[in-house]
Amino acid sequence: MVSSQHAGNQIALGLGGEAERDLVFPSAIGNKTMPLKLGILGIDHGHIFGMLSNMQAVGCTCDAYWTAGPAATESKFNEVFPCVKKVTDCRAILDADPDMILISAVPADRAALAIEAMEAGKDVMVDKPGCTTLDQLTEIREVQARTGRIWSVNFSERFQVRSTTKASELVMQGAIGRVIQTVNLAPHKQNLKTRPDWYFQRDRYGGILCDIGSHQIDQFLHFTGSKDVQIAHALAENTTMPDRPGFQDFGEVTLVGDKGHGYIRVDWFTPDGLPTWGDGRLFILGTEGTIECRKYTDIGQPHRAENLYLVNRDENRLIDCKEVELPYFKRLVADVQDRGETACAQDHTFRVMEIAIRAQMRAEGHA
Repeated sequence: MVSSQHAGNQIALGLGGEAERDLVFPSAIGNKTMPLKLGILGIDHGHIFGMLSNMQAVGCTCDAYWTAGPAATESKFNEVFPCVKKVTDCRAILDADPDMILISAVPADRAALAIEAMEAGKDVMVDKPGCTTLDQLTEIREVQARTGRIWSVNFSERFQVRSTTKASELVMQGAIGRVIQTVNLAPHKQNLKTRPDWYFQRDRYGGILCDIGSHQIDQFLHFTGSKDVQIAHALAENTTMPDRPGFQDFGEVTLVGDKGHGYIRVDWFTPDGLPTWGDGRLFILGTEGTIECRKYTDIGQPHRAENLYLVNRDENRLIDCKEVELPYFKRLVADVQDRGETACAQDHTFRVMEIAIRAQMRAEGHA
């Protein structure tokens, strides 16, 4: 239920932003799982690099992709994945009988492609946000329930971040007691020269809280275990680009859950002096301790990622998480084969997107 109160290993490829963080070598994830055959519908966002490379790292194969019109990522994608050939008809991807479809199209187009794939009997992994409107989400729910296919949204700030994975292990082990609150800070670098037009069009990218905020809402629900969530506050604004009225460069959300609280800040204000796309932070407050994840860098130190700081009754220490294994992709392959929900519960994915969309609506005065 959602309500509103008063309403891995990295390689530098020059991709910019989160795409460089996402890409891994096959050796970055250990044991292989029975391989799946993949197909790709849409490569408009750089997250496709991490989605595909992480699935390849657990033994999956991919021969072909389709994308609607020219994509800003296409030249680099062809360079990085030369064996994945472009086809001109999206039906050719579905007719090739893949086990799973990866979708990283323009956000507003992802729901229709996922629905088409599920209707064709395919499981789906979609880049975040998995959809951008409540109507899209309603249709996805209906099709998923009717077809029994998997609709998984790759919330990469949890699934592809080793320090967040380690935080999950520590919370599960009771290292900080019961979680009371999460605070997520998610600044991003604009990299305007690499951004396509849809990046500035509200109806195409879905709004800053629906888009970037869905990452953070996923983590709030995951760590607190909340199911019934109220949106106590939501704000989204454009503070720097009056000539781009559809762009939003700052947003924040306050969430009140039945098992914990959350504060989220998302923005496009990472300064150029930072050696990466954003100083993403996750703070987890528990009854017996705290965890801080400095995910992508540690300011004032030689550039290093995957830093976790733990303080509880017994210790305070820095944990280097670079060797922590990422379980999402192996589990997703297993779920396709076993029809399980070990990678991420389907209801959780639906709930994340509903809260993200409702928060966006609340921020824009529509809820």
